[in-house]
Amino acid sequence: MGSCARLLLLWGCSAVAAGLSGVAGVSSRCEKACNPRMGNLALGRKLWADTTCGQNATELYCSYSENADLTCRQPKCDKCNAAQPHVAHLPAAMADSSFRFPRTWWQSAEDVHREKIQLDLEAEFYFTHLIMVFKSPRPAAMVLDRSQDFGKTWKPYKYFATNCSATFGLEDDVVKKGAICTSRYSNPFPCTGGEVIFRALSPPYDAENPYSVKVQEQLKITNLRVQLLKRQSCPCQRNDLTTKPQHFTHYAIYDFIVKGSCFCNGHADQCVPVDGFRPVKAPGAFHVVHGKCMCKHNTAGTHCQHCAPLYNDRPWEAADGKTGSPKECRKCSCHPVGSAVLPFSSVTFCDPSNGDCPCKPGVAGPHCDRCMVGYWGFGDYGCRPCDCAGSCDPLTGDCISSSTDMDWYHEIPDLHSMNNKSEPAWEWEGEQGFSALRHSGKCECKEQVLGNPKAFCGMKYTYVLKIKILSAHDKGSHAEVNVKIKKVLKSTKLKILRGKRTLYPESWTNRGCTCPILNPGLEYLVAGHEDVRTGKLVVNMKSFVQHWKPSLGRKVMDILKRECK
Repeated sequence: MGSCARLLLLWGCSAVAAGLSGVAGVSSRCEKACNPRMGNLALGRKLWADTTCGQNATELYCSYSENADLTCRQPKCDKCNAAQPHVAHLPAAMADSSFRFPRTWWQSAEDVHREKIQLDLEAEFYFTHLIMVFKSPRPAAMVLDRSQDFGKTWKPYKYFATNCSATFGLEDDVVKKGAICTSRYSNPFPCTGGEVIFRALSPPYDAENPYSVKVQEQLKITNLRVQLLKRQSCPCQRNDLTTKPQHFTHYAIYDFIVKGSCFCNGHADQCVPVDGFRPVKAPGAFHVVHGKCMCKHNTAGTHCQHCAPLYNDRPWEAADGKTGSPKECRKCSCHPVGSAVLPFSSVTFCDPSNGDCPCKPGVAGPHCDRCMVGYWGFGDYGCRPCDCAGSCDPLTGDCISSSTDMDWYHEIPDLHSMNNKSEPAWEWEGEQGFSALRHSGKCECKEQVLGNPKAFCGMKYTYVLKIKILSAHDKGSHAEVNVKIKKVLKSTKLKILRGKRTLYPESWTNRGCTCPILNPGLEYLVAGHEDVRTGKLVVNMKSFVQHWKPSLGRKVMDILKRECK
């Protein structure tokens, strides 16, 4: 027993195992696509067989073995009784440790022609390969089946026969590569210790992403079944006329090794027992491969098959086992006031297809953090309709006339402006404010050009700063922009120091848009006014905001020193 090929497979060194176990080694913290350890799925679980040697009374049986030169040894005979442990050969013996208990085996009743061995799993698992080591001669015909719905339906993995066309009407993969039948493992020699090996990830599946739908259809199982359909005798028996033939009419198997792993879609590297599962206590039944994933990448479910609550910024995907991409679920942050909870639940769940939050009546936005156009009074019950023909102030409900919206640029002709030709791409990370780039229909933002120095001085700006935008937040009642002040060019009443500070853009709540645009990650020169009463630095439509350039900074400093006295 124990050929080199079987040892390699047992230790997971085959190309099949590498496709999954290799992924787990990418990162110990499961930062990329990962997979739990592989093992023998039969350990700690009950193997079923139709019959057992000596299940009704003590039976006599005999078996042959051969020398290294294939010459026959004399047969050995013994007794079996399923009720007496020292002579019992129960199905569980196939699932004990083949290293610690190499001479234990299961044996069928005498004169059985058709036999079935079955492994039932408590959850979906990934199955990579099967190794069977026979004590009796290997069958002349057998079928390996699997179920993916807990035994309701079955589908064949592989047919095994000495003659595929005569037995099953199928082509032999020895002749036609990829055929579903093979004659490789049906030779009667050796009469004991003969192996049957099946790889679930053989071509054309071996080059695929192990978490793809195509490979899942091939690897995912809930039950595995082997049907032994036709016995064959050891050729040595033809030369022996002293022993009764019926004592050789049985199937016997040393090892039934089902290599596989917990099925986690590439989103976990550890698994725990499924609720209610209790491993079978048997000799050597250790290192049980459990079936409930300890999910990473913000996923959830027994097999990490969906995103965790509030992590639906994009639809769930299985990890990519070929590139290592984890395809993690992302958090979209639902506003605690404007978001609605689902019926019979106290938790808000965003739409798994697009990440949008479910909003209360009159509330809008992917995060449910503002009133819809034509609504006002953002609060616990949503927003109320405006009592106006048009729109109203989202805070007070006062009606807004379009004629009162005056563009200050026309009042000061010396401070030139031009239309903003910014690209429509909008990629803010974390909590995101609403930008005019996203709601361009509400207002037109203009990019400012520094013109007449007297016009700049005439605005009487109380602060002039070089800033870097860190993040933007629409609080519903007001907006806040977190910035890092990198240089103070002018400061009057408020004490302004370099470092982190908050700007308050009035236009977000007064006009329903985000002019001037302040995109996180970019640097700007900002000139505006201080609200001494509240200690806030205000940004509004009269502020001067332009992307920072050293030449712009030098020009503004020169204007402040020479012109604005």
